Order: sequence, then C-alpha cells, then structure tokens
Amino acid sequence: MQGQRSTGTDEDGRVIDPADVDEAVFDVVEQIPAGRVSTYGAIGHLIGIGPRRVARALSSGGGAVPWFRVVRADGSAAEPVRVEQLSRLAAEGVPMRNGRVVLAEVRWPD
Repeated sequence: MQGQRSTGTDEDGRVIDPADVDEAVFDVVEQIPAGRVSTYGAIGHLIGIGPRRVARALSSGGGAVPWFRVVRADGSAAEPVRVEQLSRLAAEGVPMRNGRVVLAEVRWPD
C-alpha cells in the first residue's frame, strides 16, 4: 500500500497496523510484575516482532506502562534512560551487578 507504513503482515498476509503492534507491546509489558524484568527480545518473541520494534514502541509511547522493566539481552539499560531505569528497578528490589540486571534471578516470563 503506497503512502502507508506497515510493520509487516500476519500469517494470513494481512497488513499489520503499527499502532496495533505498539498496543500489543504495551499489553505484554503491563503484565511484567514488580521486581521482575524482561528483555526486548523476549517481549518481541511473545508478539512475533523483533527487539528493535519493541524498543521503538516503548520509546515512542510506552510512558503509561512499566517500560523500565524491559532491558537489553545482557541486562543493561539503554543509555538515554539508564539512570532513571536502574533507579526504578532498584526501588523494586531488582538485583544488579556492575550496572546490569541479574536476569537469571528476575527474568520474566520464566
């Protein structure tokens, strides 16, 4: 479809609306319990999108969900939000070592 951006197609070949993808990301992130953490890749796997698309959804409109509970695969936080993210996670009792979340102890989903 010329003039429209899409994220891709579903299993039936229908165009997926980017706003629907964002909502799917937000729905999953809202399920992460306090004190637990997920990764961009894990969220993407649950929805069927890549980790960069998850990051884009959260950075562009994820302020109403616990975005800070989503980190990189190595447990690190993205630089622009690093200080705030690690502070919020520490307040929830999330274990960290050398500025990274100890994912083995708090990864969601299990």
